[in-house]
Amino acid sequence: MSEISTPYYLIDKAKLLSNMEIMDRVRQQSGAKVLLALKCFATWCVFDLMKHHMDGTTSSSLYEVKLGAKHFGGETHAYSVAYADHEIDEVIANANKIIFNSLSQFERFADRAKHIPVGLRLNPGVSSSEFDLADPARPFSRLGEWDPAKVLPVIDRIDGFMVHNNCENGSFELFDQLLTRVEERFGDLFHKVRWVSLGGGIHFTGENYEVDAFCARLKAFSEKYGVQVYLEPGEAAITKSTTLEVTVLDKLVNQKELLIVDSSVEAHMLDLLIYRQAGKIEPNTGDHTYQVCGKSCLAGDIFGEFRFPQQVQIGDRLSIQDAAGYTMVKKNWFNGVKMPSIMVKELDGTERLVREFGFADYEASLS
Repeated sequence: MSEISTPYYLIDKAKLLSNMEIMDRVRQQSGAKVLLALKCFATWCVFDLMKHHMDGTTSSSLYEVKLGAKHFGGETHAYSVAYADHEIDEVIANANKIIFNSLSQFERFADRAKHIPVGLRLNPGVSSSEFDLADPARPFSRLGEWDPAKVLPVIDRIDGFMVHNNCENGSFELFDQLLTRVEERFGDLFHKVRWVSLGGGIHFTGENYEVDAFCARLKAFSEKYGVQVYLEPGEAAITKSTTLEVTVLDKLVNQKELLIVDSSVEAHMLDLLIYRQAGKIEPNTGDHTYQVCGKSCLAGDIFGEFRFPQQVQIGDRLSIQDAAGYTMVKKNWFNGVKMPSIMVKELDGTERLVREFGFADYEASLS
């Protein structure tokens, strides 16, 4: 693919399929349904593969609801921290279920959604998050209702609940502990509804995850309360499926050896900056160490420090790993840096260009 210039995201369908096979296993063994969380990954050019292994999508906004209904199909769950008056009817028109974040929103809009199941988000006050920024149980959290007593008066009008308190949780033991805490707080409510979504953030496709134990726990939960369980995987659906392909543009030495590539963390992998994490380059072994930097003017635009088996030269290609989740949905035009193209590696190994972005796209994004 030498004619395709970097940067570009490369989605490998074979790697994506390995995650989808675990989705199938969880669905079959546990009875749970799995919905792709579009807030994490919404690159619909690979929905043709994913929709055969997942039950639908879940959203955070009107546009995500419409995207899921149009390009994925199956069940389309609508959720938002707050719906606006001018968009609520369009949300309902594109959804199979709607979940309200608060009793206030429920009281305002539930009657307009009488023809579809209506749910409410609950906040158990505990989570697996190590980042205050992403912790749904942080003090003064606006994410869901905390008090079961306030929910009881309207329980006859609620079909189901959503609880999202797992974040980057790759431990079945921690998931089990948190679910037990959730049951202690809201178990009486669960007996009174038809379905419960346990949200996303559960990395059950991760290496060495106890999938059998996870499935057994979900099935037991479902049978105990007589509910359909839903999961909302984001990262778990697409982990390790995608790389960000970049080219080295320059080399500098300032106490460390520095490489500048034709991409930007700020623009193309923003979560690395937000959570102060490094990117991944494999195998990250060898005698030559470089700090890989983005080309924007932001001083901290740095992918990380990596080891290579030989010296890296200007013009060499590098692959930033695990570049699917919260990347393409957050990419931006900071500094006018060229937006990465989107490439797909098909199951037969052929690669195809899905979308390329140019000046007209940059211009159109402004005014």
